[in-house]
Parts: sequence; structure tokens; C-alpha cells
Amino acid sequence: MSQWLPIIAPAWIAGIFIALLSAPLGCLVLWRRLAFFADTLAHGALFGIALAAWLGLPADLGMGLISLVVIFAMTAVNDNRLPTDAVLAVLSATLLCFGLLTFTQLTQQQANVLGFLFGNLLDVDWSDLPKLACLSVIGLGVLCYIWQAQIKLATSEPLAQIAGISRVRQQLFFMGLLAGFCTVALQAVGSLLISGLLILPALIARLFAKSPTQMALFAIIFAQIGVSAGIWGSVWLDIQTGLAIVLVLALGFFAAFIISKLNQKNA
Repeated sequence: MSQWLPIIAPAWIAGIFIALLSAPLGCLVLWRRLAFFADTLAHGALFGIALAAWLGLPADLGMGLISLVVIFAMTAVNDNRLPTDAVLAVLSATLLCFGLLTFTQLTQQQANVLGFLFGNLLDVDWSDLPKLACLSVIGLGVLCYIWQAQIKLATSEPLAQIAGISRVRQQLFFMGLLAGFCTVALQAVGSLLISGLLILPALIARLFAKSPTQMALFAIIFAQIGVSAGIWGSVWLDIQTGLAIVLVLALGFFAAFIISKLNQKNA
């Protein structure tokens, strides 16, 4: 273990920062029922990287531009005949196809496609950590700023609007924060697994928590355990880091679900 620590340490620290933001954000995704939107943004981030690689632009610029396009599209599309989850599913699949098509046909990044799809956190080095730390702190600051308003909107949107909370403004705040997280987390778990990193810690916490604050704290703990176990497991088993992290969290969810059911029967 000690011989691997210098190599794994940057990835481990990066995973800690990402999990610190993903857990409470995942709680909001659950409460606001926006899991499909997280998937759409993640696939949009993949297309953004592919587009940036094709045009010779910075990857962050490509991801940011596509995220803005997705946010604008979802804000503009408002048709009662079309279920929101169905529209998001179509948009998500379309962005994923465009991203893969651009990678495989228009760029020289074919060898890196698996990394973009499933993540490779072990590629993070010490020079990447200051930027990641700053982005995580900014994200947590925005999350703290909108937290109470988001909870009120998730609980009762009419009452929140009576209290003077702007639904559109808060929606844009939340979408922007989620887009930023997808950009940061893409290297950790890849485009296909970002929603797993977001949702699974929050789902596990929901089985045991008795309040929103408790659920967020529990989710942070479970996310940290999942990321740490996944990183070390990916090294020992020689598999993709993102796959290992999400598999650990998924197994943790099923174990927690069984334990909670047994506790209910014994109560």
C-alpha cells in the first residue's frame, strides 16, 4: 500500500474534493427530480470536449459552451404535450451520439474515448489539485447560497413563490452549478457514470436520514467512502476508476437497502 500512495495520493485528494460537492448536490437532484437533467449535462460535457478537440479549443471552453446551450434549451422548451423526462432522455442520447461521433470520426482522440466515458481519476497529478480545490470551494459556496431556497422549492413550489423565491432564478443557479460539477467530475467517473456518483450517495443517505441536513451529511460520508474504496479497488483490480467508484456505491446502496428493510421488520 505504501509504495502506491505517492501515485494515488493526488487522485485520492481530487476524489475527496469531488465527493464533497457531489453528495449535497445529489440530494438536491433527488429532491428536485432532475436525475435525467444531470445525465443530459454529463453527455453534453462529453460532446463539448469532443468539439473542443476538433476545433483546437480548450476543453473547459467546449464543455462550458455546450452546457450553456443545454441549459438554454431546457429553459426554452416548455410544452405541456411533452413530458420533461422524455425530452431530457432524447436530448441526452443525442448529445452522447454527437460526442462519440465527433471523437471517433473528427479527432485523434479515439484511444481516450473509454477514459472520457468511464473516467480515469488516476491521471490527476499534483498540478491539477489547486484548480480543482478552487472550483470545489466555489461550488460549495454557491450551493450554500441557494440551499434553503432549493429545499423550499423542492418541498412546495407555490409556497416558495409566495415567500418571494424566484423559480426561474433558482433553476438557473442550480442548472449552472450542476453543469459546473459535470465539467469537474468528468475525469473522475466519465460521462456515463456522473449520475451514479451524484445519485447513489444521496439514495443511501435517504434510507437513514431524518432531515434534509442529516441526509446531506450522511451523503457526504457515503460519497467519501465510495470514492476512497473505488480508487484503491481500481488499483488492486486494474479496472477503470470510475467503474470501481460507482460499483462500490451501488453495492453500498443495495446493502443499505437490505439493512433498512431488516430494521423496519424488527421495529
